[in-house]
This record gives sequence, structure tokens and C-alpha cells, in this order.
Amino acid sequence: MRYGVTMPLLDPLALTGLARDAEEAGWDGVFVWDGIWGIDVWVALAAVAMRTERIRFGTMLTPLSRRRPWKVASEVMTLDHLSNGRVILPVGLGAVGDEHEHDWFAQVGEETDRKVRAEMLDESLDIIDGLWSGKPFSFDGAHYHLRDVDFSPLPVQQPRVPIWVVGAWPRMKSMRRVLRCDGVLPIKMDANRAMSDMTPDDLRAMKAYIDERRTLTTPFDIIMEAETPGDDPQQAAAIVRPLAEVGMTWWLEAVWGTPETNGGIEGMRARIKQGPPRVE
Repeated sequence: MRYGVTMPLLDPLALTGLARDAEEAGWDGVFVWDGIWGIDVWVALAAVAMRTERIRFGTMLTPLSRRRPWKVASEVMTLDHLSNGRVILPVGLGAVGDEHEHDWFAQVGEETDRKVRAEMLDESLDIIDGLWSGKPFSFDGAHYHLRDVDFSPLPVQQPRVPIWVVGAWPRMKSMRRVLRCDGVLPIKMDANRAMSDMTPDDLRAMKAYIDERRTLTTPFDIIMEAETPGDDPQQAAAIVRPLAEVGMTWWLEAVWGTPETNGGIEGMRARIKQGPPRVE
């Protein structure tokens, strides 16, 4: 099991301070919201890369439909070099069921149609993987076109930087996308796109589907994000343990949502310093 924290996009100096606190407190990862405007997450993560030594980091998460995939491939590769191979790339459609975020997409002219965003996500995954392959790459899709691109340098991590993707269980189109990636951020969604909590039984069934069908040989992670009480290690472990027992490999503590964050950055720091909800 590995343990990370997720937090909003803060002032870069505050963010790097919290990342260092997380590293010292024994967390394994720091993941930061990828906003549409304001502080740039990639610049902020570069500061995290330079001020930490062990901890992994990435966005949480990047909606690839509003990013040029070759730009993302370059930004992530650069962070991988800055950190000597510690970056992770979590991706998805972005803002599933959140009308406010859809309004933000529309405010700057980004695509809001779910089907089109899914198409752009799939093409972007093809492109990023192709660029990181180390071979001359061309692509001709419905949304993106590349011709004879020689991408360099390659990421430190090989065969690629790990890519985590949101997977809607048991939606098979979404799960087929999961099979081509290196980790899943599970959500539960029925045929009417209604969402509910992912239970241990759901996680077990989803893992069995992935284990049976995934052909890639890279390690695969199952990532869950929620809150635990930092002042009650036994209760915290009781929340995490049932998910770990059925295959979860990363627990992400949403420090921006816990009661301790009522004090803002200092509240986040207090929860981070309490340490991960370890399952022995």
C-alpha cells in the first residue's frame, strides 16, 4: 500500500512546503488539482519536484480534452527529468456530473460534450503513448493530427510515465480505456450515469475484470480517494483496510476536505503531519 494526499492548487510556495511536510511525515505521493485558470499546476509541480527527494506527485486530475496532448507529453516528461522519475499522470474527462465545472469549461470555449471529450481523451492517450515510444510518430484522428514527430528526450521512467485514468464501473467502454493504462481511479456509474459509492465488492469485481483482460506487463494500481480521521489511527485503518484487502494499492487522503482544513493551509498541514492511515 502507498499513501498520498490530494489538495487544491495553492500558492506554489505553500504547496512546496506542504509537499515537504508530506514527505517528512511518511506519505508517498502529493496530487494537486489541475485548474482551468489561475496558478499553473505544471509550474507549481516543478517547484515540488525540485524541493522534494522521494515523494511521487502529479495532477489530480488532468482533463486531456482541454490540453494539447503533445504539450502534456512534454510537460510530464520535463517533470520526470526534474524529479528523476517520480511523476505520475492521472487523466480523465474532468468534471463528471459537475455543472459548475462545465460552466468553467464553457467560459473559456472548451468542449463540454461528454462524448466528444471522451473521443479527445482516447486520441490524446494514443498520442502521448506514441510520442513517448521513442519512435517517429504520426497520427490522424478526428480531433488531432501529427506528422513525423521525433519526440525527445524520453521520460526517465520506462516504458512510460505511469498513466492513471478514471474508470466508471461497470461501464465497459470506460473500462476498456482503463486496460490500456497503468492505474484506475474508480467511480461507480449505472447505465443512467447515476453515481454511487464504490464498495469493496465493487472493487473486487472491477479488479477481477482488469486482471483477466489487461495485457500490458507494467504494474497496475487501484487508487481510492476519501478522508480518514488523522487523530484516530485505528478508525482510519478500519476505513482503509476493507479496500486494501480487495486490491486497492494507493489511498489518497483528501486533506482539502477534512475537518482539520478549517484552518486553511495550516489545517491541511496539521492533517498531513498526522501521517497516513496505515494498514498493518
